[in-house]
Amino acid sequence: MTKIIETTLVNKMMKDKLVRTSITKDSFLYFFHFYYAHYVKYDTADFQKEIIHHLEKSHKEDLYIVAFRGSGKSTMVTTAYPLWAILGKQQKKFCVILCQTQAQAKQHMMNIKRELEDNELLRRDLGPFKEESDEWGAKSLVFNKHGARISVASTDQSIRGLRHHEHRPDLFICDDVEDVQSTKTRESRAKTYSWLHSEVIPAGDKDTRLIVVGNLLHEDSMLMRIKNDIDLNKARGVFKEYPLIDENGVCLWPGKYPTKEALEEERLKIANEIAWQREYLLRIIPSDEQVIHREWIHYYDEVPLNKKDTDGWAMSKSIRIGVDLAISQTETADYTAMVAGKIIGDGRTSEIYILPNIINKKLTFPETVDMCKNLHQIYRENKNPTFVIEDVAYQK
Repeated sequence: MTKIIETTLVNKMMKDKLVRTSITKDSFLYFFHFYYAHYVKYDTADFQKEIIHHLEKSHKEDLYIVAFRGSGKSTMVTTAYPLWAILGKQQKKFCVILCQTQAQAKQHMMNIKRELEDNELLRRDLGPFKEESDEWGAKSLVFNKHGARISVASTDQSIRGLRHHEHRPDLFICDDVEDVQSTKTRESRAKTYSWLHSEVIPAGDKDTRLIVVGNLLHEDSMLMRIKNDIDLNKARGVFKEYPLIDENGVCLWPGKYPTKEALEEERLKIANEIAWQREYLLRIIPSDEQVIHREWIHYYDEVPLNKKDTDGWAMSKSIRIGVDLAISQTETADYTAMVAGKIIGDGRTSEIYILPNIINKKLTFPETVDMCKNLHQIYRENKNPTFVIEDVAYQK
């Protein structure tokens, strides 16, 4: 195995605390490969070095990592990095690790605690530490020598007003705060995204760092929304995706999977093809309930000309707006939907092009009427658009 740290240097670091702490303080790469060498069973891949580089290069740059299952992302980001962030040059004082469930949070705490208890050099250099249970129900490890704390909590626990002495959280790590079940409904997806921006981020300070580790489970999941925000310059940070096999068919971890046979053997271990595509290739696989698939959708700057138009035949054109009404304002209630379509042609030869300004909101009755009036005004071309509304109860 190609070594990150030369054997002679390892021997010096084993014998001399000053040598090892001065080296590992500046480099998370060295910190991980020295204190966590027992986790490194294969040659460290380039993508893993890149993750480590992004973790260590800045103390405040937000980082979002999507990587295949078994890539080591949680070991690097959630188990090792919080300790280096305290012991190393970033000098963090209050790290909060957030998971979807309390069981997951407890597991991450056990992983960190086990390293501190069983890893003699790490305990000697970072310790002593003590375990506490805080007033908000989160479990914590306190490092008095460094004036620092690591806490874990689940998404259903309040983290408002958290402080460690005078320090507000200066490092948030969100590890798998979404799963397939929580991304099934729009309400759940919106709730997770809102939780991040209304509960987590405001609990920090101006230089607090946010790191999110997870997978792309839905087109509208929290991580996909963040990715879109960054692409549109609505948010700052680095978003990195690492599938096991990239778009060119190259395996990102040749040390663990040196041959096509090794990759095929891994694929055969997975229960089904959907899990392989989603968890290892990072492809968003629609659920069985999804009616419209993304690959079916095509975008146009202008409505394409129908063949009969190009031949000089006059074609029938009209705009119709389908409306599905909902009156309830409760969190679990349906949304009022309004979709405008331009119909070109007649009968079976007609084509429908969906127009912009799609409405999907919770609306009161007066707001619904006003929205219909606005759409009528927008799409009133040569003649008025036709509204098509289901004739049932409230709709009627």
